[in-house]
Amino acid sequence: MASDQRLRGRPAHTPGPTFLTYTPNGRKLITAGLNDAIRVFQSGSDAEPTNIDDCQESNTAIVATNDFFITGSEDGTVCKYSLQSNSLDQILVRCTLPVRDLALSPDGNWVAVASEELVVKVVNTSDMARVLYLRDQTKPVKHVSFDPSGTLLSVTSHDGQIYVYSLSSEQPELTKKLDGLTNSLEPDAESSSRAIWHPDGRAFAIPTPTRDMQVVSKGDWERQRVFRSGHRGDITASAWSPNGALLVTAGSDRTLTLWDTKTQSIIKRYEDCRATVLDVAWHPIDNVVSYTNNDGELYIHTDFVPSEQASQLEKMLQPAPFIHDPLSEISGNTRKPIVNGAQKSVPIGRPRRGSVDSLDDILGPDEMTDGGFIEDDDGAGYAEQVNGFGKRTNAHLGDLQAPNGKRQAGYSNWQPQVHPPFQPGSTPWRGNRKYLCLNLTGFVWTVDQDNHNTVTVEFYDREYHRDFHFTDPFLYDKACLNDNGTLFSCPSSSRNPAMLFYRPHETWTSRTEWRTELPKGEEVVAISLSDSYVVATTSANYVRVYTLFGTPIRVHRQKSTPAVTCASWRDYVLTVGNGPVRSDGVTQLLYTIENVKRDEAFQCEDVVALSEDSELRSVFFSDTGDPCIYDSEGVLLVLLHWRTPGQARWVPLLDTRQMERLADGKREETYWPVAVAQEKFHCIILKGGDRYPYFPRPLLTEFDFQVPLTTKPESEDDDGADKEKRALEESFVRNSVMLGLLEDVVSATNASYSQRSELGKRQVEVDKLLLQLLAAECREGEERGMKALEIVGLLRDKSGKMLEAASKIATRFDRDVLGDKIREMAERRLAGMDEDGALEI
Repeated sequence: MASDQRLRGRPAHTPGPTFLTYTPNGRKLITAGLNDAIRVFQSGSDAEPTNIDDCQESNTAIVATNDFFITGSEDGTVCKYSLQSNSLDQILVRCTLPVRDLALSPDGNWVAVASEELVVKVVNTSDMARVLYLRDQTKPVKHVSFDPSGTLLSVTSHDGQIYVYSLSSEQPELTKKLDGLTNSLEPDAESSSRAIWHPDGRAFAIPTPTRDMQVVSKGDWERQRVFRSGHRGDITASAWSPNGALLVTAGSDRTLTLWDTKTQSIIKRYEDCRATVLDVAWHPIDNVVSYTNNDGELYIHTDFVPSEQASQLEKMLQPAPFIHDPLSEISGNTRKPIVNGAQKSVPIGRPRRGSVDSLDDILGPDEMTDGGFIEDDDGAGYAEQVNGFGKRTNAHLGDLQAPNGKRQAGYSNWQPQVHPPFQPGSTPWRGNRKYLCLNLTGFVWTVDQDNHNTVTVEFYDREYHRDFHFTDPFLYDKACLNDNGTLFSCPSSSRNPAMLFYRPHETWTSRTEWRTELPKGEEVVAISLSDSYVVATTSANYVRVYTLFGTPIRVHRQKSTPAVTCASWRDYVLTVGNGPVRSDGVTQLLYTIENVKRDEAFQCEDVVALSEDSELRSVFFSDTGDPCIYDSEGVLLVLLHWRTPGQARWVPLLDTRQMERLADGKREETYWPVAVAQEKFHCIILKGGDRYPYFPRPLLTEFDFQVPLTTKPESEDDDGADKEKRALEESFVRNSVMLGLLEDVVSATNASYSQRSELGKRQVEVDKLLLQLLAAECREGEERGMKALEIVGLLRDKSGKMLEAASKIATRFDRDVLGDKIREMAERRLAGMDEDGALEI
């Protein structure tokens, strides 16, 4: 190792497996082994350790706080010892089989006991009667470990299964079960399968069958970075440095390896360990690593980290090594800090006389103010200075360099809650994979290969398009896909600025694809692709519009900033950005819709209608060209009358929380929006608490629209007539919305013959639904006549045929009075008069 003269093993216990732990303050190091003595060393001292005799023999685990430590032994006993008296405090629990591992919660209140029993016991260290039982394991447990928050406990069984429990509630809950990460081991094997949690709490590392250390993220339980090729034998012990910047591992090849967490590279390898290291621990403060072996020896290695790397230990808490760390993926689309409070050039003085909180106005003048007897006639400076307005100055306080007081400091640090940007149809990184685009045409996904990515584009209709695959050195992170081509964008790097890349599917020329670079320092926030244009919103709050073959035709600055996302359809472009800050500190989202070809804005900085606690999840155009949004509460909305300035409104088409499939409460699922087409909502069903789809490629599901009008009654004896009426009312409102969308198309565009024919059919369909509602009201009795007549007044037909049909329905149910009033209404309409009897103009 570094120096054989300086580093010598201390015979802590009789030859055999030996284990150690530091107290959290680093003042004491405690070891336990085969004999019945426990030794307590003082850190930084060469004095003989304190021996605690007459303890349990064959100790297999030890953990400690600053006040006590706990040991587990092969006779199944878990004992608590006091560090003040260096004596046995109490026996916490007894197991029928040998104890194999212990884990202490960060607050020291709970100890998890792993034994060869199938049940893990989590015992309160102050009250041994309080015990939690973890029973999901099918094999005995070898290792247990708490995460830094103390709310999660990882349990590794002999068969290599990893169970992660949540202890945040009174009853432990199995959060995740992981398989295929680590080895299957015998109970007394020297090899380790312990999951060691990174100090930032977002991931753990665990030894693999290939003698590597695999990092697994807590958020999605996916494999992240790997510490490779550090040992020629199985890993027997491992530990993160207190700040997570370094990792040390020990192997059965009798080597110690020091790793850099950020790069997963080996800093130094110590290859002259005399015996297999079974336990290793970092000193909480100093550059010291201590370890014990299977020969009863303790090694305290000072200056373990080489001097050129020792500064790593002085850093703040470092992040766990992710393939794509969510904390480091910053879009550059953040609002500049709002400066509140006082500036350097504006000192904070006392309130002006006459203000609401002026103390002078409350107490009145005193003899120490400007009517007093003190005069600075000798220029000594002991009298208060008065400015030109007769007010005292703050010259005696000196210059203020920052806002004064806790209230002002907190106020100056306040920032509004800005909606983060997102790319519709894209998912975050999960492990080394992510979807760049998911829609009805196909899907685009990428795989991180360390130095480059590999991108795959697949289509649902393989007769019309062919799948393709390519190596991506630019690391594209966004994509759009349609029948014409595929659009990509990549962030800037040290080698190239942010870039757009378009690849058409088919052309009649040899040169097809094109790239364009954005100005230096500008990042792509979101992109969209239509049949006519390529659109990109950027971190500089520009909206950049190109033709399908790369000719720039529009660039303008977005009014609502920072930009959030965009979507496009044919000649229409929809952009969304953060607007004014609401009273709750959250920004209001605003949208703009413009026709690029005609250079005309249909809606300008209008509000995106979201409920108070919801977020925007996706924005897209339907197959008929109507803007749609989907929020975090599972509500799908469409924009009605958006071609008329100032008349647009967001109308709900579906609330997924009210679907019949969720009525029994047995399903726990959410929905990932894909498209709105053929008057159906196309989505991906997400189960198990997932927020994003993952691999293998999920199946698409479609749901009919269902406008949320009322809560369905919970009683099972629901009247069939009421149920039918509710269905007719929902169908009427839904078809009226679809009719309104179609009327907008016909009135604002050069509509085709098929569109006009469809409009007539839709109007007849709405009137038929009204006639069915009329029949339902007539069936209820004469007392429902007022509502029945009101329904007749909603009929759209101008020819009189529908009113004639309504009259026949009233006659069929013997509603003579209603029939007379319907005929009167028909006569007024025929005469061109409104409901009040005035002539319609």
